[in-house]
Amino acid sequence: MSMDSLYTELIMMHNRSGHNKHVLPEATHIERGHNPNCGDDLTLQLWIEEGIVKDAAYVGHGCAISQAAMSIMIDLVKEKPVAEAKVLAHDYLRMIRGEQLTEEQRDALADAIVFESLSKMPARVKCGTLGWHCLEVSLAETAE
Repeated sequence: MSMDSLYTELIMMHNRSGHNKHVLPEATHIERGHNPNCGDDLTLQLWIEEGIVKDAAYVGHGCAISQAAMSIMIDLVKEKPVAEAKVLAHDYLRMIRGEQLTEEQRDALADAIVFESLSKMPARVKCGTLGWHCLEVSLAETAE
């Protein structure tokens, strides 16, 4: 399967499934991300306890890329220590800026690596990073 096919399939799967799109009643951190240029308006909800991202979800609306990137990010950070989630966010955003990552960093991003090609699509960068910026803001407020 080509990377383009995998990219499209993963985005559509996460966009349709909605498994991370719901209200998280026990959320300890809530951060809204809004892109007025395209209408993406997503709110990340995290439940962080004892330095661990216990659970995460999002609500709102947006394009397939913004919702899929948010959903994949949530799958990636659930049950991870805050410090590890911070590293993942940092590495993902570096990747989107076109910076080189080590093989270990790429492996750690798991399915999120499919968004690597966004670095070549400036009009889609905000879509693919909206949730990750929400994560960075939320985690910056959190003791590790």
